[in-house]
Order: sequence, then C-alpha cells, then structure tokens
Amino acid sequence: MTIDQLDARLIALLAEEPRLGVLECSRRLGVARGTVQARLDRLTARGVITGFGPDVAPAALGYDVMAFVTLQIRQISGHDPVADQLAKIPQVLEVHTITGGDDMHCRVVARSNADLQQVIDRIVEVQGVVRTSSVIALDTPVPYRILPLVRDVPRRERS
Repeated sequence: MTIDQLDARLIALLAEEPRLGVLECSRRLGVARGTVQARLDRLTARGVITGFGPDVAPAALGYDVMAFVTLQIRQISGHDPVADQLAKIPQVLEVHTITGGDDMHCRVVARSNADLQQVIDRIVEVQGVVRTSSVIALDTPVPYRILPLVRDVPRRERS
C-alpha cells in the first residue's frame, strides 16, 4: 500500500507531536476533521500506522545494556516454534529471520553484562536453538527512524 502526500504530512505531524488531537491535526493540515479521522482509520486498518503508544527507552527501566544476538537453529521444526519461545523472554525486544549463515537475529536488553549472560542462557535453553553469537551495542548514533521514508513520499510522487 502506498501513501499520498496528505498521509505523509499527517504521519510526520503525529510523529513529531504525538499528543496532537484530530482537530488540531486537521487545523494544521488545512483539511476537515473527518478527513483526518478517516485517514487515520484507513492507515491503521491497513497496518501503515502500527501504534500510538509512547516509545519507552529501555534504559529508563534499568536496562542499560543492549545487544544483538544471532541464532543458528535446527531447521526441522522451522522458525515459528523458536520465535514463540523467544517471545516469552521479556528482554528479547525483537526477533527477525535472516539470510546468511545464521537463522535469526534478536535485539535484547539487560541490566548489566552479567544479566546479559543470563538472558543469553535463557535463549540457548530454547528448544531448537543450536548456537548463539552476540555483540553489545556501545552507542546508537542513528536510532530507529521512519520519518525520512515518510518525508520522501512527496519526492517519489513527483518522479
């Protein structure tokens, strides 16, 4: 599904100021309140907008260590059973299936390096996990972002 310029402007506005209401969005965008509400409903229903909740920094919850763990798994049962078990570990924030020599890539957090070892031990205990490899993130100079893609929509439409 593609988005148009109005969708892009609406998404950018809410990303920059997530506490804005529909009425204020409509005023700033110069469109009717009903248009904004309909756009939000459509974007949400189609999975373009995936949430309106606050983004919480793991460090604010005491999880100062972030690491990336790659997994090699037994291929007999596939990725889903492993992913289901990984989802039960609170410190596992994301799991992706990947190409290359490994099978899955996880973003995990921990309170300390010793705690990270315990998280990795829990991951290794998951049935189907054969081997793990981990790296600790020292800094995040470019955090997860989507706005550059959203802002690129008007340029793509002119092309």
